[in-house]
Amino acid sequence: MSNNNVYIETYGCQMNLADTEVVLGILKSNGYSVTDDIRNADVVLLNTCSVRDNAEQRIYGRLGNLKRLKENNPGMVLGILGCMAERLRTDLIEEKKIVDLVVGPDEYRRLPEFIDTVYSGEKGIGVKLSKTETYDDIVPFREDGLTAWISVMRGCDKFCTFCVVPFTRGRERSRSTDSIIDEIQVLSQRGFREITLLGQNVNSYNDGINDFADLLAASAKVDRSLRIRFTTSHPQDLSDKLLYTIAENPNLCNYIHLPVQSGSNKILESMNRTYTIEHYLNLIEKARKIIPGVSFSTDIIAGFPTETFEDHLATIDVMQKVKYDGAYMFKYSPREGTKAFKMKDDVSEEDKSKRLSEIIDLQRIISYELNQKLIGTEEIVLVEGPSKKSDKFFAGRTDSNKIVIFPAEEIIASGDYIKVLLNKATSATLFGDYQSTVMKRNEKLPLTA
Repeated sequence: MSNNNVYIETYGCQMNLADTEVVLGILKSNGYSVTDDIRNADVVLLNTCSVRDNAEQRIYGRLGNLKRLKENNPGMVLGILGCMAERLRTDLIEEKKIVDLVVGPDEYRRLPEFIDTVYSGEKGIGVKLSKTETYDDIVPFREDGLTAWISVMRGCDKFCTFCVVPFTRGRERSRSTDSIIDEIQVLSQRGFREITLLGQNVNSYNDGINDFADLLAASAKVDRSLRIRFTTSHPQDLSDKLLYTIAENPNLCNYIHLPVQSGSNKILESMNRTYTIEHYLNLIEKARKIIPGVSFSTDIIAGFPTETFEDHLATIDVMQKVKYDGAYMFKYSPREGTKAFKMKDDVSEEDKSKRLSEIIDLQRIISYELNQKLIGTEEIVLVEGPSKKSDKFFAGRTDSNKIVIFPAEEIIASGDYIKVLLNKATSATLFGDYQSTVMKRNEKLPLTA
């Protein structure tokens, strides 16, 4: 198998990026080589997302493109991994005859076996969900870099009525704290500077001994020069203990992604979100008291079934009260297999678009105003490398996950922590000038810091 080259394209969330690294870890240990040139690939895999309809449409479009590649190279194995594999296996294998392999999120260990099945002339299909699979013992394949994502748990038990995740990724199960800490130690030794702990609902993590606050505290102690982030949180499980843990550990980022979805209690109940807006706003207030300078981002769905204009105004009201630093904002799209799919999708496409535009416009104004207040202040920035637009500028990120652009200087290198004096801001980006180096990439803070 040593001459078998595998190429993977990843779509969707950070969870899928982490899964791709697990898949590559499995394939490499089975003699496969990784290529970033699709023309050299013997196996082409698309790691897919089912959360929104447009994500699935992109994959169908991509399969159309790949048809010609496969016609020119009939021996090439083409596979679909991830959430779409589980959800649409019949359509992908039988209707779209171009696909040889569909493997869901809990069957990646068997991928080499399924590929062999394809080589022997059968279709490779593995879409069973597991109550126990966490890939705890798999070493993910990662290129050297600054930032890494670690899946600390899989699946979800919340069953929000709009969400396919419990059906495509199964029920919640957590990795052991020890395995996660071992992985963080390896990444620290390799010079990584920022790690994001991932879970569909990360703050319900529990390995039978430790809860998520315990895991965060243990992660933060591995290397104080390593920033730790996490996503995604559910408001129901954001405990006081978790907030105090963030406040007490300087390298736990003061940034929480806390999806609200809607500002209307009626809609939240219909979504099965299990909290009220009053509870949500109380959480935000509490977090701001416990963690000075904490910033929030959120998810918002426009046009959920039965949403009235008044419900939409309630969402606008919550945005104005909380003042999120950023938001992921979407129109509702029905997902087959969810409870909401059986509800009447009774908000017109025109109303959905209009409401989403209002939400996006308001968020842009709020982000702009918050960023304007930072002009004249100094921020510690983790340097990520040259900016996308020009080599004369570098880009980095603040603790609160804001992108900062500053002139490149010879003394600055990616992986350094530097102080930047901010002098300009848009709604999405901060600009400033280098002031001093706090810590070079190869330096470490003492564990007591």
